[in-house]
Amino acid sequence: MHETEEIAITRLFNDYLSSLGNTLNGLVGLPHQARPWANFVTMQILVAAIIIVLFAILRPRLSVDRPGKLQHIFEVLYKFFHDEAEDQVGHHGHKYLTFFGTIFIFILFSNLIGIVPGFEAPTMASPSVPCGCALAVFLYYHLVGIQANGLFKYLAHFAGPMPLLAPLMIPIEIVSHLARPLSLTIRLWANMFAGEQVTMVFLRLTLLAVPALFMGLHVFVSFLQAYIFMLLTMMYVAGATAHEH
Repeated sequence: MHETEEIAITRLFNDYLSSLGNTLNGLVGLPHQARPWANFVTMQILVAAIIIVLFAILRPRLSVDRPGKLQHIFEVLYKFFHDEAEDQVGHHGHKYLTFFGTIFIFILFSNLIGIVPGFEAPTMASPSVPCGCALAVFLYYHLVGIQANGLFKYLAHFAGPMPLLAPLMIPIEIVSHLARPLSLTIRLWANMFAGEQVTMVFLRLTLLAVPALFMGLHVFVSFLQAYIFMLLTMMYVAGATAHEH
């Protein structure tokens, strides 16, 4: 039924929550299945739950006078997001920090959770996960572009700077924008899938010390891919919200 063997958390979902899974499948037109939950779905739920619990722990511990280690980590992350947004989007980039930070943290956690024995990285397990993130970015930057410029001025961006070039520029711009979700999806999924496969091959063939090096590489790739995804998101938002004259 599924391309990969059920992991433990998916088995629990299918054993005890199969009716809920089929109800959700029915909402999107999928047929009834005996075991409707797939690994990449349950892993996304787990990642979301981990993030929620993490911030639920962090929030009551926020302190100006005595910040803890977890607060220090997220303050560094916030400054990093803020500085990147200032560089890529401009002085109004802080308006979109919530989305930038959310997409980075979700993808990072989704990438890294595959290192834990018994779990799978959802961004590697199915291209539909990176595709969902890419579609969220696609819808978001168009929405904020319309909010920043108004519908007609935003649509005018597609026509280019010269009215005479509009018949040529509009199809090019449409194709360019439609290609962005595909590009984001393939880049994230292919890199995570390749890294996971390399790590698993060396885990089977060599002693622990050698695959540990590849697991370190996997961690680096996980951070890098989350950063690249967020950076491209910032660039798309910057283009959508620019006030061109």
